[in-house]
Amino acid sequence: MKRILDRLRGWARKLKRQTMVLWFCYQHPQTPWLPKWISVFVVAYALSPIDLIPDFIPVLGYLDDVIILPLGILLAIRLMPAQVLEDCRLEASEWEKSQVKRPANRFAAVIVVSVWLVAAGILGAYFL
Repeated sequence: MKRILDRLRGWARKLKRQTMVLWFCYQHPQTPWLPKWISVFVVAYALSPIDLIPDFIPVLGYLDDVIILPLGILLAIRLMPAQVLEDCRLEASEWEKSQVKRPANRFAAVIVVSVWLVAAGILGAYFL
């Protein structure tokens, strides 16, 4: 059991680090527009205090954290130029060592709430 928990902790640390790499990639001046915007949405979602699928919903609540977030990170990293990715990995590593507070993202909360409101509006219109 301890081994499983250690693996999960390692996986969570890796996701946190990759999210911070994408945060720095978004800010990097040489990042092309497509990976930049994918990075914005992935980081916004990762740092958002509100999930697209709330965690209290059995199975589906954690599905976004286990599948959607890693796939978004993978897509953004695959599209990122190698030099930008290398620079940002170094910057994220320095950030981890400095233990600076992670950036807050209220914009992400607005996006997620907007998605919920649009979905509710579509469902409401469908059923009316």
